[in-house]
Amino acid sequence: MDNALLLSAGFEPLTVINWRRAVTLMVLEKVEVLEEYEREVRSPTTALRLPAVVKLHRWVRGTPHRVKFSRQNIFYRDNFTCQYCHKQHPSSQLTYDHLVPRSRGGKTTWTNIVTSCIRCNLRKGNKPLHAVGIHLLKLPEEPRWTPAIYPLINADHAPQVWKTYLNMAQGGR
Repeated sequence: MDNALLLSAGFEPLTVINWRRAVTLMVLEKVEVLEEYEREVRSPTTALRLPAVVKLHRWVRGTPHRVKFSRQNIFYRDNFTCQYCHKQHPSSQLTYDHLVPRSRGGKTTWTNIVTSCIRCNLRKGNKPLHAVGIHLLKLPEEPRWTPAIYPLINADHAPQVWKTYLNMAQGGR
Protein backbone atom coordinates (compact mmCIF):
# COMPACT_ATOMS: atom_id res chain seq x y z
CA MET A 1 0.00 0.00 0.00
CA ASP A 2 1.67 3.20 -1.11
CA ASN A 3 -1.13 5.54 -0.14
CA ALA A 4 -0.55 8.48 2.18
CA LEU A 5 -2.63 9.61 5.12
CA LEU A 6 -3.52 13.30 4.71
CA LEU A 7 -3.86 15.26 7.95
CA SER A 8 -5.33 18.70 8.55
CA ALA A 9 -3.13 21.47 9.93
CA GLY A 10 -4.44 20.37 13.34
CA PHE A 11 -3.31 16.75 12.80
CA GLU A 12 -6.85 15.42 12.19
CA PRO A 13 -6.99 12.65 9.56
CA LEU A 14 -8.85 13.99 6.51
CA THR A 15 -8.52 11.30 3.88
CA VAL A 16 -6.27 8.80 2.17
CA ILE A 17 -4.55 9.95 -1.02
CA ASN A 18 -2.38 8.08 -3.50
CA TRP A 19 1.38 8.58 -3.44
CA ARG A 20 1.36 10.63 -6.66
CA ARG A 21 -1.02 13.19 -5.14
CA ALA A 22 1.06 13.27 -1.95
CA VAL A 23 4.25 13.94 -3.95
CA THR A 24 2.50 16.66 -5.96
CA LEU A 25 1.34 18.40 -2.76
CA MET A 26 4.86 18.06 -1.37
CA VAL A 27 6.47 19.60 -4.48
CA LEU A 28 3.93 22.45 -4.40
CA GLU A 29 4.88 22.96 -0.72
CA LYS A 30 1.28 22.56 0.43
CA VAL A 31 2.10 19.77 2.89
CA GLU A 32 4.75 18.80 5.39
CA VAL A 33 5.90 15.18 5.23
CA LEU A 34 5.69 13.65 8.72
CA GLU A 35 6.43 10.01 7.87
CA GLU A 36 7.95 8.25 4.88
CA TYR A 37 7.99 4.72 3.50
CA GLU A 38 11.26 2.95 2.71
CA ARG A 39 10.27 2.74 -0.96
CA GLU A 40 11.67 5.35 -3.34
CA VAL A 41 10.57 6.72 -6.68
CA ARG A 42 13.17 7.97 -9.09
CA SER A 43 13.40 10.40 -11.95
CA PRO A 44 16.53 10.80 -14.06
CA THR A 45 17.86 13.39 -11.60
CA THR A 46 16.13 12.73 -8.27
CA ALA A 47 15.32 9.94 -5.84
CA LEU A 48 12.47 10.53 -3.42
CA ARG A 49 11.12 8.40 -0.57
CA LEU A 50 7.36 7.99 -0.76
CA PRO A 51 5.40 10.02 1.79
CA ALA A 52 3.34 7.94 4.22
CA VAL A 53 1.79 10.72 6.36
CA VAL A 54 1.48 14.33 5.22
CA LYS A 55 0.04 17.35 7.03
CA LEU A 56 -1.45 20.39 5.32
CA HIS A 57 0.32 23.68 6.06
CA ARG A 58 -2.92 25.66 6.00
CA TRP A 59 -6.26 25.12 7.59
CA VAL A 60 -8.88 23.97 5.11
CA ARG A 61 -11.89 26.23 5.01
CA GLY A 62 -15.25 24.64 5.25
CA THR A 63 -18.06 23.94 7.58
CA PRO A 64 -17.68 21.05 9.97
CA HIS A 65 -19.47 18.06 8.58
CA ARG A 66 -21.93 16.20 10.72
CA VAL A 67 -21.16 12.55 11.00
CA LYS A 68 -23.43 10.45 8.82
CA PHE A 69 -25.73 8.33 10.95
CA SER A 70 -25.17 4.72 9.91
CA ARG A 71 -24.82 1.28 11.45
CA GLN A 72 -21.09 1.19 10.62
CA ASN A 73 -20.45 4.61 12.19
CA ILE A 74 -22.30 3.51 15.34
CA PHE A 75 -19.95 0.52 15.52
CA TYR A 76 -16.92 2.78 15.03
CA ARG A 77 -18.16 5.22 17.68
CA ASP A 78 -18.58 2.38 20.17
CA ASN A 79 -15.28 0.73 19.15
CA PHE A 80 -17.08 -2.46 18.03
CA THR A 81 -17.94 -3.07 21.70
CA CYS A 82 -21.32 -4.17 23.04
CA GLN A 83 -22.43 -1.39 25.36
CA TYR A 84 -24.30 -3.92 27.52
CA CYS A 85 -21.82 -6.78 28.13
CA HIS A 86 -18.75 -4.58 27.43
CA LYS A 87 -17.12 -7.15 25.10
CA GLN A 88 -15.63 -6.43 21.68
CA HIS A 89 -17.08 -8.41 18.76
CA PRO A 90 -16.61 -8.62 14.99
CA SER A 91 -19.23 -6.59 13.12
CA SER A 92 -20.94 -9.81 11.97
CA GLN A 93 -21.93 -10.45 15.60
CA LEU A 94 -23.13 -6.89 16.28
CA THR A 95 -26.32 -5.00 15.82
CA TYR A 96 -27.63 -1.79 17.32
CA ASP A 97 -30.30 -1.22 19.91
CA HIS A 98 -32.59 1.63 20.88
CA LEU A 99 -32.12 2.52 24.57
CA VAL A 100 -35.70 3.77 24.68
CA PRO A 101 -37.51 1.29 22.41
CA ARG A 102 -39.26 2.74 19.38
CA SER A 103 -42.51 1.20 20.60
CA ARG A 104 -42.18 3.42 23.69
CA GLY A 105 -41.49 6.61 21.73
CA GLY A 106 -37.72 6.24 21.32
CA LYS A 107 -36.13 7.93 18.33
CA THR A 108 -33.42 6.67 16.00
CA THR A 109 -30.76 9.19 17.00
CA TRP A 110 -27.10 9.12 18.02
CA THR A 111 -28.08 9.54 21.68
CA ASN A 112 -30.66 6.71 21.72
CA ILE A 113 -28.75 4.04 19.74
CA VAL A 114 -25.91 1.87 21.03
CA THR A 115 -23.90 -1.04 19.68
CA SER A 116 -25.12 -4.34 21.03
CA CYS A 117 -24.15 -7.95 20.48
CA ILE A 118 -27.01 -10.09 19.25
CA ARG A 119 -27.24 -12.01 22.53
CA CYS A 120 -27.57 -8.87 24.68
CA ASN A 121 -30.03 -7.32 22.23
CA LEU A 122 -32.29 -10.37 22.56
CA ARG A 123 -31.91 -10.29 26.36
CA LYS A 124 -32.93 -6.63 26.57
CA GLY A 125 -35.76 -7.03 24.10
CA ASN A 126 -38.36 -4.28 24.16
CA LYS A 127 -37.71 -3.29 27.77
CA PRO A 128 -36.01 -0.27 29.30
CA LEU A 129 -32.49 -0.80 30.66
CA HIS A 130 -33.43 -0.59 34.34
CA ALA A 131 -36.01 -3.36 33.92
CA VAL A 132 -33.34 -5.79 32.71
CA GLY A 133 -30.56 -4.64 35.06
CA ILE A 134 -28.17 -3.63 32.27
CA HIS A 135 -25.59 -0.88 32.77
CA LEU A 136 -24.16 0.99 29.80
CA LEU A 137 -20.42 1.08 29.20
CA LYS A 138 -20.78 4.77 28.25
CA LEU A 139 -23.59 7.15 27.36
CA PRO A 140 -24.09 7.45 23.60
CA GLU A 141 -23.35 10.76 21.92
CA GLU A 142 -22.93 12.10 18.42
CA PRO A 143 -19.29 11.61 17.39
CA ARG A 144 -17.15 14.68 16.86
CA TRP A 145 -14.43 12.94 14.83
CA THR A 146 -14.64 12.59 11.11
CA PRO A 147 -15.21 8.92 10.36
CA ALA A 148 -15.05 9.36 6.60
CA ILE A 149 -11.65 7.67 6.38
CA TYR A 150 -12.24 4.99 8.98
CA PRO A 151 -14.32 2.75 6.70
CA LEU A 152 -11.41 2.99 4.23
CA ILE A 153 -8.93 1.98 6.90
CA ASN A 154 -9.13 -1.15 8.95
CA ALA A 155 -6.95 0.00 11.86
CA ASP A 156 -5.56 -3.53 12.18
CA HIS A 157 -4.36 -3.39 8.55
CA ALA A 158 -3.34 0.27 8.33
CA PRO A 159 0.36 0.91 7.78
CA GLN A 160 2.21 1.06 11.10
CA VAL A 161 3.33 4.66 10.43
CA TRP A 162 -0.34 5.78 10.34
CA LYS A 163 -1.41 4.23 13.64
CA THR A 164 -0.16 7.00 15.93
CA TYR A 165 -2.13 9.60 13.97
CA LEU A 166 -5.27 7.47 13.77
CA ASN A 167 -5.14 6.75 17.51
CA MET A 168 -4.81 10.47 18.29
CA ALA A 169 -7.91 11.19 16.19
CA GLN A 170 -9.93 8.53 17.96
CA GLY A 171 -8.98 9.74 21.38
CA GLY A 172 -6.21 7.20 21.95
CA ARG A 173 -8.30 4.10 21.34
